[in-house]
Amino acid sequence: RYRIELRHKRLILYLLAWIDMPLDLEEQEQLDQLKAFWQKYRNLITGVVTAALFAYAAYSGYQWWRTSQAAAASQLYETMITAIGKGDKDQTLRAADDLQKQFSGTPYAAMSSLVAAKIASDAGDSAKAMDYLRWASKNSSDQGYLALAKLRLTAQLIELGTEKDFAEADAILKEKPVAGFEALWLERRGDWYLAQKNTADARKSYEAAWKQLNDAKEFPEEARRLLKVKLDAVGGVAQ
Repeated sequence: RYRIELRHKRLILYLLAWIDMPLDLEEQEQLDQLKAFWQKYRNLITGVVTAALFAYAAYSGYQWWRTSQAAAASQLYETMITAIGKGDKDQTLRAADDLQKQFSGTPYAAMSSLVAAKIASDAGDSAKAMDYLRWASKNSSDQGYLALAKLRLTAQLIELGTEKDFAEADAILKEKPVAGFEALWLERRGDWYLAQKNTADARKSYEAAWKQLNDAKEFPEEARRLLKVKLDAVGGVAQ
């Protein structure tokens, strides 16, 4: 005789019940227990299984949506790059606007906004440039682009130098720095102090930034050189 494992035997008992085959007393008792268990917990089991199926379907649908969104955003970004190559500023900015509206959840939207901000700034439209930077600093799904948008926006606000601009820059710099960009946050805070002729606090911020930047080897040497120039301008590293 073939030996049937208990877990397989239970399945067979279900099948036997459906086709009304005669069962011995032990099998009938097991079947009755299973039926009682199902009667008691069937709503719970059905609910759990249904929720799991819905969750899987939602996850699969979301993954498909993300893939399709990224593909469509990539094509629109390529259109923007082509427009830049042709020197077509209007088409470039339209593509950036469309990426913001249609694909805001993709990294392409923030990336294109940073590029559009540079193009608008070079064309002398600082207000438009700052609109792109503000959008990216609030909506970027990529932490790197988010940090760059905030740092570039505060730089432009500091350069404008009105009381309102200083207040907006101050609010951004008081936010928790994006991880990995702490040194650049401190450097920009030094710029903020220096623009208001607060040399002592600017020096403290630059010194703190210098220490962190030296520890963060991933930053290019140019970043250290620029910070060194700023630090030297306010008296150099304290001894």
